[in-house]
Order: sequence, then C-alpha cells, then structure tokens
Amino acid sequence: MDRKSIILKHIKPDGRGIEIAPAYSPIAPKSEGFNVQIIDVCNRQQLLEKFKDYPVDLTRIEEVDFVWSGQSYAELVGQTKCFDFIIASHVIEHTTDIIGFLNDCDELLKEDGVLSLAIPDKRTCFDYFRPLSGIDKAIDAFLHKNKIHTVGTLVDFELNLCQKVSGLMSWFLNDDDDFVLPGRMEVVKAKLNRDRTSSDYEDAHNWVFVPHSFRLLIHDLYELGLINLREVSFHDTLGNEFFVTLSRQGRGSGLSRLEMLKTIEREQSVKFIGQLEAVREQLERTKRELAAVREQLEDAQHELAMKALYVQSVS
Repeated sequence: MDRKSIILKHIKPDGRGIEIAPAYSPIAPKSEGFNVQIIDVCNRQQLLEKFKDYPVDLTRIEEVDFVWSGQSYAELVGQTKCFDFIIASHVIEHTTDIIGFLNDCDELLKEDGVLSLAIPDKRTCFDYFRPLSGIDKAIDAFLHKNKIHTVGTLVDFELNLCQKVSGLMSWFLNDDDDFVLPGRMEVVKAKLNRDRTSSDYEDAHNWVFVPHSFRLLIHDLYELGLINLREVSFHDTLGNEFFVTLSRQGRGSGLSRLEMLKTIEREQSVKFIGQLEAVREQLERTKRELAAVREQLEDAQHELAMKALYVQSVS
C-alpha cells in the first residue's frame, strides 16, 4: 500500500474535508474531485512565489480557501462539527501547541470524522540526534498557549539538525551512510541572542517522534482528558514517515503503556541492531571466504605432496 492509499484509507471519498498545508503535494486534490478546502499560512500566489525555484510541479498548488494567521480553525472557517475528514501530512511536527492543534481539528470534525496524519520518523530524517518529545513538553506548551516556538526548541533544532554526508535530509531505516552536522555554533549563538526578544514565528520541527512515542502521547493525552481523539489505525514507518488516523470513535492502540514504552526502546535501537546484523553478515561472508581459501590451500598442498612423491619415484 502506498502512502496516499494509507492516508486516505479511512476517509469517505464523497465526504467534505480539510487539507492543511498541502502546498505542491496535496493528498486529496480538488482536481481529482475531492470536496476539500485548504488551510495554509500563505495564499496560492504566495505559495507559487515561495516554491518557484524548487524542482516541483507548481500546477499542483491549488487555491487556498483559508489563510491561517494564528486563530482557532473554527474561528478561521466559521463553522464547527461539519467536516468528515482532515488531512495533515508533515504538519503536526511544526505546531507550537500539539494539544491545541489536535483540539482545533476535533472542533471541526463531525462525531465520526477522522484526522489523518503523516508524521516524520526521527530515525529517518534530520531530527535523528534530537531527543524525543514527551508529554511534559506537550502539557507545558498547552498551558502556556504557545504561539511561537521556544528559544530552546529553535536552538536544539539548529544545533542538532543533521544530514547524511551525501547531503540527504531524509533516508531509509537501513541507510548506513554517515552523518554530518551542518549547524555552526557561532550562528546558533547569534540566533539564541536574537530570539530571546523576538516575537516573530520561526519555523522548526517542534515535535520529534518514533512511531510508538507518538502513539503513547496520544494515549496519555486522551486518558488525561486533554484531547477527545483516539487512535483508529496505525501504519508503521514507510520510507521516512509513519501514519496515524485519529477520531472520537477510535478505540485506541490496544497496547498497554508498558508495551508502548518497551517498543519505543526497541525502535530507538533499530539502527544499532541493523548495524550489528550487517557486521554479522560480513563476518559470515568472511568465514565462507576463509573456508574457501583454506580449501584451496589444502588442495595446493596435496598437489605439491603428490608431485614430490612423483619426483622421488623417478629419481
């Protein structure tokens, strides 16, 4: 199943929906007949200008229906409980207040509406060395009603952002290429001093997850009464992202907190385990090669011995 099919799995094809910030890659485009309205921080003309030098198909950028400037989605749209679905691909990690975002989406959805999310896996992108986001940060952001990213988040993002030596900013789980850190301390220090007094929004990945750390966060936020949405379905990492669908009608992950915590530990050791497997395979190949060389040596020794016997017999 490809990413589009996964994201659309629980979405009514004839339903009314919202897609948040699809830019040049909409999942449910109007051009394909979806009854969808688009929320973005830019209008279409601004998006065309923003991405004009990118190697993307600009014709896929569709008309933006609602230009968001920080208000609740219900206030922006002017309606509540009227949409069958909301799609947000690689959006939630940018939000300043993840609880506020989820509740904003919930306010727009019908009782059986779904929120379909595609979320980057930190193991497969430039967030690789950054710490996982936990419920502490989520609750603090919600209580403080954060509208911009904290200075600490911006520093962490800039300082620990990584890429592969090849220049890739995202990769597959089994990619063994080494890392580089492009951030420079003097640049980050200047940013730290500037951002202490700035009230302007600066974009960053605010939330960092492996699949089950996100599932655990959703579970805990629901159990604490901070959100009404629960997990409907989960699809493990495909490429550099995993997928979660949420709804008021969801039944949850079906896993205990302990099971999810243990899985988070395993997920974070996947790379190490993969490296061990690669070393083990290399050792097995080396053993086979040594065995073949040993067999060749034994054959050569046997042949030399036979020749020596022959020489002795004729002399």
